[in-house]
Amino acid sequence: MSNHPRNPSLAVDVIVEIGSQIVLIERKNPPYGWAIPGGFVDYGEPVEVAAVREIKEETGLDVELDAMLYAYSDPSRDDRQHVTSVVFVGQAQGVPQAADDAKNVQLVSPVTPPEPLCFDHAQIIKDYLAFRQTGKTPSPKRRLTAYLDRKKAEASK
Repeated sequence: MSNHPRNPSLAVDVIVEIGSQIVLIERKNPPYGWAIPGGFVDYGEPVEVAAVREIKEETGLDVELDAMLYAYSDPSRDDRQHVTSVVFVGQAQGVPQAADDAKNVQLVSPVTPPEPLCFDHAQIIKDYLAFRQTGKTPSPKRRLTAYLDRKKAEASK
């Protein structure tokens, strides 16, 4: 048994805007479905660098990061393992091409994304739409309260 602590893995995702649409990828590997492009941060790599790298690898696009939307860290967001994802919003130009672990790529309206969406990406897109309307990022206080309420309800079952 290892003496090293178990820690969440760190990932990045980027809501890539091209005009009024966003880029989604269809995953080549499980879990299958549509997802915001992104991936894992390499050791020694800043999250901003990982975000730009992952978008280039999966879509061929050069993205300019505009904002950090939120850090999504619910342990149940990824069935494979506990993954925390720092989600950015960025701009790109051009035509995305599926590459790396993307089976397909599409420009879509964030209001009507394809289904099924992987992980917690439906919630992330909902938060993105609210951010675009209000300029406000998700509330950590509200997320904490919702998580604690859910855990309390699970414990009382």
